Amino acid sequence: MIRLFGIFLSALLIVCNSAPTKSLEEDLPNILFLFADDYTYDAIHALGNIIIETPNLDRLVRNGTHFTNAFNMGGWNGAVCVASRSMIITGKTIWDAKSISDQWSKKENLEAAQQSWGKLLEQKGYQTYITGKWHVSINPNEVFQTVRNVRPGMPRDFFKKENRKGYDRPKEGQADLWRASDSLNGGFWEGGKHWSEVIKDDALDFLKQADNEEAPFFMYLAFNAPHDPRQSPQSFLDRYPLNSIPLPESWLSEYPFKDAIGNPKTLRDEALAPFPRTPYAIKTHIKEYYAIISHLDEQIGEILDSLEASGKADNTYIFFTSDHGLSVGKHGLLGKQSMFDHSIRVPLIMTGPAIPRGKSIDHEIYLQDIMATTLELGDVSTPDSIDFKSFLNLAKGKDKKPLYPEGIYGAYMNYQRMIRKDNFKLLVYPKINKVLLFDLKNDPHEMNDLSNNQGYFERTKSMFKDLINLQIKMKDTLNLSHISL
Repeated sequence: MIRLFGIFLSALLIVCNSAPTKSLEEDLPNILFLFADDYTYDAIHALGNIIIETPNLDRLVRNGTHFTNAFNMGGWNGAVCVASRSMIITGKTIWDAKSISDQWSKKENLEAAQQSWGKLLEQKGYQTYITGKWHVSINPNEVFQTVRNVRPGMPRDFFKKENRKGYDRPKEGQADLWRASDSLNGGFWEGGKHWSEVIKDDALDFLKQADNEEAPFFMYLAFNAPHDPRQSPQSFLDRYPLNSIPLPESWLSEYPFKDAIGNPKTLRDEALAPFPRTPYAIKTHIKEYYAIISHLDEQIGEILDSLEASGKADNTYIFFTSDHGLSVGKHGLLGKQSMFDHSIRVPLIMTGPAIPRGKSIDHEIYLQDIMATTLELGDVSTPDSIDFKSFLNLAKGKDKKPLYPEGIYGAYMNYQRMIRKDNFKLLVYPKINKVLLFDLKNDPHEMNDLSNNQGYFERTKSMFKDLINLQIKMKDTLNLSHISL
């Protein structure tokens, strides 16, 4: 009996003195995804824009790693955000994502939601939250557990007749009836509070809710800013007097191929400013663009402060990016319906445990690679259905091989095709049998077409062949056989 008691006591001591085994959920990191709309790559102070004020995004740049060459593949209609957001939710490249998007409303295809970003993390034990812009053709409740204040692509009331004063403006010598700070214009103030502030408030509430959960969280915070109507309080507009704003280096009064590439005057984005473009009009739009970004940055700062106060920051990976960029006067364009870098290239910042601080990575990636990266962080076995790749090893400095050695592919409807590879970019405009080649190292603003330069003929020909190969890989059915080089 004494011997049995001794064995029992020894066993009890071993159990009591052993470190408790953490659940898998407790070991997993939190994920905070900050998603802007229409945010071009060169609109962060810490990344070289000396005019714009973005102290909180600058904080992320200092505390983490940023990718200088992150891209969206393009879009299948004028609302490029639909394609971008569908790709990041499904993990599918553009034309497969379009197929899913077209079918998602059918009951038999709702199982695709089970392979979506939110559901894959939920199946691993994550608490998932969304607030803000959605613009994907499936109910967000099929993807996320907690859904708040889901917004459309842009404020609906901005389409009302009385708000057409926000278009075809401003014109020198004429009174500008639009006031970007006037909350009576609705837009971002539809509902009574600026939408960026609503998302910030939702995020703070989510963090409080997550504090009561043992499970890790995935927060998808999708700001509509800085999409038009680019509205912000007057104090933010006052930071950017017109005489302090330079014209873009690629400024044009009008892009000569705008109609052939699907960017006519009637395209909604292009109708915001008058034709031909004037320095006054473009500087005014840049002023309003920078102001709403600074207002957005302030909301992000409050979210970051709240995360740090929660005690969860040390085990949280933060991602900041946008669904695509924006022209705002570059090449004579205003929107994002082009394959120029200002429209497809976005900032992409990552912070978190073991992520180097203040590091810059030049490898070309797709912004939708964020999805696959978070799946790796969440210890999710990535399904074969996911086309994009994790850049976690690149971010941690464990790997220096390019994710996409075959080049970066881009498409806009049937109007444009693009390949970006080895510091060159080839653009194809099928409607007019036009090819353009840019040396991105020596011509980063894409102003000097080399396609007719005999010295670049072989480069043009090889890149066109590479583009055709990428079309096959992407299941792109647009026939380019009529293009003459």
